[in-house]
Amino acid sequence: MPDDAAAVRAAAEEESAFSHPHVAPDATAAYGDHPDQVIDFYVPRGDETVAPLVVVLHGGAWRAPYDRGHITPFADFLARRGFAVANVEYRRGTTLPAQGGSAPVAGRWPDTFDDIAAALDALPALAREALPQADLRRTVLTGHSAGGHLALWAAARHVLPADAAWRTSGPPMLRGVVALAPIADLDVAEKLAVCDHAALQLLGGDDRFTDRRRYADPALLLPTGIATTLVQGRTDIDVPQAVAESYADAAAKAGEVVGLTLLEDVGHFPLIDPAADACAVVAEELAQLAW
Repeated sequence: MPDDAAAVRAAAEEESAFSHPHVAPDATAAYGDHPDQVIDFYVPRGDETVAPLVVVLHGGAWRAPYDRGHITPFADFLARRGFAVANVEYRRGTTLPAQGGSAPVAGRWPDTFDDIAAALDALPALAREALPQADLRRTVLTGHSAGGHLALWAAARHVLPADAAWRTSGPPMLRGVVALAPIADLDVAEKLAVCDHAALQLLGGDDRFTDRRRYADPALLLPTGIATTLVQGRTDIDVPQAVAESYADAAAKAGEVVGLTLLEDVGHFPLIDPAADACAVVAEELAQLAW
């Protein structure tokens, strides 16, 4: 359990990140028929006529109360740094309390994964139409928390088990992935009860957790051959550092080097807070892969 000082600090960081007004996109396109199957596009604000594309997957423990709205200030921040931005929405868990807990259920199986796969597959055509400034050859995928998990998973679809519906025949056309405080190892996350056992709920509970991990856990889907960096705050009490370290260790054992940028005196939310110095660090990590 975090001490009182850590909890107070984490609450202040969350309040700051959520204090910014939502920023409306320049365009929105649907990749499916469900209201949540949409992508918001942000035009780069720099002088470049063509800019790298950053695809953003929001967090919120895969739960319905958290939609893409809370990360729109971060998307706008990146657009003001010269990136073209695609902010992806996807179906999340229901608002009904989970068994044995008071929080809404995390994720939908298989809908959450269906949506991420469909969104990434549809993105090139949608971006060409809605965001012609985007250079699709310089696409970088990023995500925060649960969105970090989904970003790592999306980059690993080509190494999914052969019977997985989401498997692709080859690696995605990505310059890389920058995962922000990601729930990158579902087994470690569950052992640490991250986000009130969100990983367990995502995979359907105790009876299905072990079997479904091989289709859903980035720590089991290695090596990907995709340049990957994890950015993690050392004082994060929502998704502790141990989760990112476990993924990096698994990658190393699989023969792949994954970058791990650890930020001192930074918790969970400054990584997506335009008012925080950590957000600028994230932008630099994205730029190193994209430019």
